[in-house]
Amino acid sequence: MHKTTAKMSSTATVTRAHLDNKLALAKRCSREATLAGAKAAAVATVASAVPTLASVRMLPWAKANLNPTGQALIVCTVAGMAYFVAADKAILSLARRHSYESAPDHLKDTSFHGGAAAAARPRPPAFFRP
Repeated sequence: MHKTTAKMSSTATVTRAHLDNKLALAKRCSREATLAGAKAAAVATVASAVPTLASVRMLPWAKANLNPTGQALIVCTVAGMAYFVAADKAILSLARRHSYESAPDHLKDTSFHGGAAAAARPRPPAFFRP
């Protein structure tokens, strides 16, 4: 293993192992997001196909206006939307968790500290205040 010369700050260097670790973490996160999206797409396919096919058989308007291409378009659109929404949600939650884990300790403390620190903070302009 060799060290790369890219500097994160004046005291820390990025090693090959660190970059490999980050790459493995990104691959694992994308795999988890893909699986979450596929599961959501499978559920959405069934959840949209059943009422679509049932309505074509029972409702005169649907029977007259929804040909097989329209039915497939409805089902595929719902499945695709479910896939991307679930995958995006999984990626954002994993990124949030990993960024919190790697954050410095002084940033992890999200509790509100009143007193001198709050008084020293500048107030927003009047048009931003309620």
